[in-house]
Amino acid sequence: MRGRRCEVMVVGGGLGGCAAALAAAEAGRRVVLTEETDWIGGQVTSQGVSALDEHRWIEFFGATASYQKFREEIRSCYREHYPLTPHARAERFLNPGGGYVSRLCHEPRVALAVLESLLAPHRAAGRVEVLLRTRPTGADVAGDRVRCVRLADLDDGGEWLIEAPMVLDATELGDLLPLTGTEYVSGAEGRDETGEPHAAAKANPDNVQSFTACFALDYCPGESHVIDEPRGYVAFRDAQISWCHTHPITLQKVTRTLFHLPNSPWGTSLWLYRRILDRARFADGAFPSDLSLINWPQNDYWDGNIIDQPEAEAARHVDAAKRLSLSLLYWLQTEAPREDGGAGYPGLRLRPDVMGSRDGLAKMPYIRESRRIRAVFTVLEQHLSPEIRKDQYAEPFPDSVGLGLYRIDLHPSSGGDNYIDLACAPFRIPLGALIPVRMENLIPANKNIGTTHVTNGAYRLHPVEWNIGEAAGALAVFCLERACSPRKVREDKALLDLFQRLLERRGVPLSWPEAVPV
Repeated sequence: MRGRRCEVMVVGGGLGGCAAALAAAEAGRRVVLTEETDWIGGQVTSQGVSALDEHRWIEFFGATASYQKFREEIRSCYREHYPLTPHARAERFLNPGGGYVSRLCHEPRVALAVLESLLAPHRAAGRVEVLLRTRPTGADVAGDRVRCVRLADLDDGGEWLIEAPMVLDATELGDLLPLTGTEYVSGAEGRDETGEPHAAAKANPDNVQSFTACFALDYCPGESHVIDEPRGYVAFRDAQISWCHTHPITLQKVTRTLFHLPNSPWGTSLWLYRRILDRARFADGAFPSDLSLINWPQNDYWDGNIIDQPEAEAARHVDAAKRLSLSLLYWLQTEAPREDGGAGYPGLRLRPDVMGSRDGLAKMPYIRESRRIRAVFTVLEQHLSPEIRKDQYAEPFPDSVGLGLYRIDLHPSSGGDNYIDLACAPFRIPLGALIPVRMENLIPANKNIGTTHVTNGAYRLHPVEWNIGEAAGALAVFCLERACSPRKVREDKALLDLFQRLLERRGVPLSWPEAVPV
């Protein structure tokens, strides 16, 4: 068994984990960051969602300075290394993919390169050690404190034992929570517990948002890149795959096309939806085709939950999600009705190189919902809903550690629910949602904070996950420096004020500007 001692252990190398590791390392602390795949970055890299889900003011306000640096470094990478057209190079807010879902659509590998570059000086100085291809398997817990975490090395079958006084769970599914005995909830809470208007009538731990096996395509007209028919194709096609899908807000059926048609609204083209490389923004001939990220309603997988399931059952659902995605591709290549009356686009080509995988799918499923800690404070729909609050802003939590804004966006779930897509006011991230009801040195740093099934729909997006991770990393250091617990920071007004001033100096905004009408 290989061992390590550090001051801050971050288990999970997604956006939250990277932000947490950076915050702790910038304060001079020794950090071990672990990651199950061979790519750090989580939803923006190994899960393939590199069209960032953000709010409309993201270029100017509503995210941390370090997240904005991450975004600008992505743009700098394209400006420095790609043959942009003069017009694209001059764009203040360059969007390399031009996808209409986001102001910054790009390739997963570019985000990976940026995250690696941000961590590089800390790794060189020995402040950060990154253990890739490691998965947590157990923990040693004494009372209300985690002493160490065991991890399996997925390459050589060995085992790691990491000891640290502060432990951050930045995994995609909240994997440390059951391993450490931390109280948590998963799936849907009941309305009798939360009072939320859109909560389920009764609690159902198996009712979890759908996940997606994302992939990337380019298009080579005149060529054939048709894949073999996936197992279960006909059943997937008949159940879920067509140009029609449910509008998430109105719940009415809407019809899309693959490519943009003349005189059609921009938003009818699924190709443009999450396009991550727009060849028109680059020199003629630099790229033979656009690249488009396929993360559509047609390949959301809701036929099963992978949280707290036997390993074989979870693997069965992940395999089915992959076959659903490949079935969507096969349908697009062979049967999809074309605007010219024909069927199929055989020139659509799966791009394994874009996802860094052999099968062409993202290394990991895109996870929308995790286990969530039982927190000293839980964010409810009533705190976020402008209809309930009759206010343009969400509840002004006095223990704010950051900001976010996104609709309360729940995709169809494994419990049979359709979309729940609700208006959401600009909100704060309360420190209380990062503090477990009992554990003293474990801090959530991803989608596993004290939200509900409903409010997780607004707190699960890229900039909010980053902010949560950054706040968690900064909190761990703050507690080490003062020999106190996260709980004490929230309960002691003087400590809370000090911590919030530290966050502000880091460039973490804690409140929305009241002068700006939403």
